[in-house]
Amino acid sequence: MKKIWLLFLISIFFLIACERKSSAPLPEKSENPSVPKVIVEREKIEKGQPLPPEVKIRLKKESKDTYSWELTGSDVDQILKVNEKLRRHLGGDQAK
Repeated sequence: MKKIWLLFLISIFFLIACERKSSAPLPEKSENPSVPKVIVEREKIEKGQPLPPEVKIRLKKESKDTYSWELTGSDVDQILKVNEKLRRHLGGDQAK
């Protein structure tokens, strides 16, 4: 009987000791440890001027050292600029 009584007392002391440790508030950690701040910046895409529309030139040298040409492209203004430039540098009129 004494052994049971002794075992009972030991178990009660054990429960009380465990209960005190678990009920004691845990020391709070300081607010989140210093977390490095990450700043995300979108890469700036530099938009340059678009390339001028392509103009294809078919240049022909004819008799008497004259030239003629055919111009093809998608932008009429660009074709007219190229035509004027060719007239100034090569002289003469456009055959076609």
